[in-house]
Amino acid sequence: MMNSGPPIRQPVHGWLILDKPQGLTSTQSLGKARRLLSGKKAGHGGTLDPLATGILPLAFGEATKLIPYVMDGDKEYEFTVRWGEQRDTDDAEGQVVAISPVRPSEAAIQAALAPFIGLVNQTPPRYSAIKIDGERAYDLAREGVQVAMQPRQVTIYDLKLIDANVTDEARFWVASGKGMYVRSLARDLAASLGTCGHVTALRRLRVGPFTLTEAISLEKLTELAHNGAAHKALLALRMALDDIPVLHLTASEAQRLRAGQSLMIRPQHMDLVSAPVIWAEHQGTPVALVAQQSGAFHVMRGFHF
Repeated sequence: MMNSGPPIRQPVHGWLILDKPQGLTSTQSLGKARRLLSGKKAGHGGTLDPLATGILPLAFGEATKLIPYVMDGDKEYEFTVRWGEQRDTDDAEGQVVAISPVRPSEAAIQAALAPFIGLVNQTPPRYSAIKIDGERAYDLAREGVQVAMQPRQVTIYDLKLIDANVTDEARFWVASGKGMYVRSLARDLAASLGTCGHVTALRRLRVGPFTLTEAISLEKLTELAHNGAAHKALLALRMALDDIPVLHLTASEAQRLRAGQSLMIRPQHMDLVSAPVIWAEHQGTPVALVAQQSGAFHVMRGFHF
């Protein structure tokens, strides 16, 4: 009997919400998950520093087209600040560059939080993934290049003190919009309290619609992979945009959108026209993200299944 060869692997599509362990970069975490899932096309939705743990959305296959939407989502973190030491990375991995004997009281910390809530100016850390003239800021910093990081506006929805029982440390919870750096927040908060400080622990609790409820550890994913069931950890593409309306297509309408053509808006679609983005699907299969323009639905991003 003729050997048919190894089975053909089906393309992997969907979201893996990883509970990233401490000590790995986001790229290293993605690489490990990618091997376990045998995924070809993959990317991550928002970098976490090696020190950090928690939610790291990993996109596979067609889900990679939705990464920008996830990265723009709101985020929540828990983090610990150690008072009295400033470090060049603004976290525990860096070198000490300044010290202070000041240790703020719990009352002082509580009183200092309000100015950091709302639309605030924040200067990103020198060791960050921001590009400066095409180079990553952290690469320039490691090379000893002095770069003036430009402040930018970020939104912090809420900031709360969780625990200040340890003299040298305090633990916080923060909810923010995109682009907010916890390390910068810790640095600036310490400065406002007349001291210096850096982040010693950081855990991301939410990215957009994804929370720790959906997260899986690398250990658990490895266990599933050994049982040939790693794909069971994948979430549907739709999970990334669960708050936008759905346009249910007929077979012919789906065919038009897949061909890149527009779709005339019919009376039954009028409740969708005010939405900036619409999820279009046929019998549960994603077809495209569409938007209304000049009386028709136009493809913003097509999916290929």
